[in-house]
Amino acid sequence: MADTFTTLQGRKIAYHLTDGQGPTVVFLGGFKSDMSGTKAIFLEDWAKKAGRAFLRFDYSGHGESSGAFVDGCIGEWFEDACAALELIDGPVVLVGSSMGGWISLLIARTLPDRVAGLVGIAAAPDFTEDGFWAGFDDIMKAKLMREGHVALPSDYGDPYIITKRLIEEGRDRLVLRDPLSLPFAVRFLQGTADTSVSTATALKLLDHADSPDMRLTLVDGADHSFSSDECLPMIVSAIKEVSAPAAGTEGG
Repeated sequence: MADTFTTLQGRKIAYHLTDGQGPTVVFLGGFKSDMSGTKAIFLEDWAKKAGRAFLRFDYSGHGESSGAFVDGCIGEWFEDACAALELIDGPVVLVGSSMGGWISLLIARTLPDRVAGLVGIAAAPDFTEDGFWAGFDDIMKAKLMREGHVALPSDYGDPYIITKRLIEEGRDRLVLRDPLSLPFAVRFLQGTADTSVSTATALKLLDHADSPDMRLTLVDGADHSFSSDECLPMIVSAIKEVSAPAAGTEGG
């Protein structure tokens, strides 16, 4: 059973927090995913064995947290993530998957003093604008503006309902339009067989952000889930790399 807390905006957020040494590893999931996914559970198991503090949680409208997915937007999910950080004392290592990569960059821009390191897994910054909106033809755009939503097919089950609010609010959260300082170690992991986030996006992010220690690893044949037996240990290695300067020693 997950623990819960309520944000200042009244949203009830479900989470699991594992005690251990810091910096605390915080997993930020993707669009319409939840904290019970393969990567989150694998990393929690690793953290327990390694004695590392670890947090996984569900944004509002996701998993066990309150609210409806279609009512949410990037800004609210960012607020949820910032509220979750209040559960933790001290620095954090952000591990953001897909949309969680975007949200981790928003956290890093807003709360850089809290962040000891960042790992992006198929990070999807600005995807509401550069992915959804840019990919809509004029008919789809007109329908979205007229009806307030459109449905997109998904590789993961039910169609994605993309709302006008998601698109318009997302424009206030873009990170690739202005300078993006990441004053800590950063590792980006990207599969070449990812059909949701392109290697071009990963390279654009690498070129755009400014960090004293930033690397992008392209994994041949890896898909968007980045959850294979080969990929999962790579996430752990990246966490160790970005934790080392802040932790003093590697956590397991």
